[in-house]
Amino acid sequence: MELLKDLEFRGLIHQATDLEGLEKVLREESIKLYCGFDPTADSLHIGNLLAIVTLRRFQLAGHSPVALVGGATGLIGDPSGKANERTLNSADVVVEFTDKIRGQLSGLLDFENEENPATIANNYDWIGKLDVISFLRDVGKSFGLNYMLAKDSVNSRLEAGISFTEFSYMILQSYDFLKLYENEGVRLQIGGSDQWGNITAGLELIRKSIEDSKAFGLTTPLVTKADGTKFGKTESGTIWLDSTKVSPYEFYQFWINTDDRDVITFLKYFTFLTQEEIAKLEKEMLEAPEKRAAQKALAEEVTKFVHGEEALNQAIRITEALFNGSISALTGEEIKQGFKDVPSHELKKEDEPNLVDVLVESKIAPSKRQAREDVTNGAIYINGERIQEIDYVLSSKDRIENEFTVIRRGKKKYYLLKFL
Repeated sequence: MELLKDLEFRGLIHQATDLEGLEKVLREESIKLYCGFDPTADSLHIGNLLAIVTLRRFQLAGHSPVALVGGATGLIGDPSGKANERTLNSADVVVEFTDKIRGQLSGLLDFENEENPATIANNYDWIGKLDVISFLRDVGKSFGLNYMLAKDSVNSRLEAGISFTEFSYMILQSYDFLKLYENEGVRLQIGGSDQWGNITAGLELIRKSIEDSKAFGLTTPLVTKADGTKFGKTESGTIWLDSTKVSPYEFYQFWINTDDRDVITFLKYFTFLTQEEIAKLEKEMLEAPEKRAAQKALAEEVTKFVHGEEALNQAIRITEALFNGSISALTGEEIKQGFKDVPSHELKKEDEPNLVDVLVESKIAPSKRQAREDVTNGAIYINGERIQEIDYVLSSKDRIENEFTVIRRGKKKYYLLKFL
């Protein structure tokens, strides 16, 4: 299937300039395209994932993606989609964030491909060299005030207030497109729907600066959830792509818990499964929704893309162990991932305490009487094994890698003992 036809099937074309012209160019030649990622945090998150996956789709179709890390624009702040002024980070923090995001992008796009490798650029390399006079004379003169005020990213902020700093962001992003067009031959900029004003402003700057230029812009839709909650947010916070901030198991769980109403859309957006494979999963979901085949496929595909096959297999092992109760089969690292957010209690490695005492001390049971009842009634499990002996003593054989013991009370309440 042709690239733009595939993007249309997936619902990934929200806005585009000269779609017919772009289709012709993509069919006839290999082009360079870019998307920008501002270093406003030390990790990308799944709100960035659609743009990354879209860049990868272009690369698989024979085109060369440029991932632009905004070392300069990250110092300014993009007003797009924001109700209030951003808090500015210091230069050293932005440099740190830039390096981390550069590293993440290197693992998600193919930089080793001999024919059409992905590349990374940093807009500080050209914006950092601009002096204010050159900026105002050579770039600023191309932007009319009324033109800028009409853009949604600016207009939506006029009532609440917008600083000259953020007001200038559109010009800087436009300059990025111009420099990449001039220096790297980049013909297409992609981004989320909130970037439409910035993208079209860049196209206008290229048109005014270079005779007979031909560049394009394309945006993907805003990702929304059927239940009205914000995509990429959970009770525990943002779903980051950095495995040290959100473990592969947590990442996998986010996707496997996708609502039936969203799962087919997300399979189209975020996976590289074919139209036929997605249609088959949709049919399975309609016929046997309890099997959650579509959710499993989504979780597996996206986790493998972001974290790799080994991390995916680890996430599946943890999931299956929790479902089956076979906790003892997990490694210490898997215990850390799977029980990251459960209540925990610390003990010394030389301790061999009575189970009833531990249940009370770790607040698993409110009293010794209740603890004894829980044990005798078969409600207490150690690493998945039911224990019904009131005088049971926890020893080193009950520890996983001599570090952890997992206690379960009832069907779903887990507690973690850490031995230090």
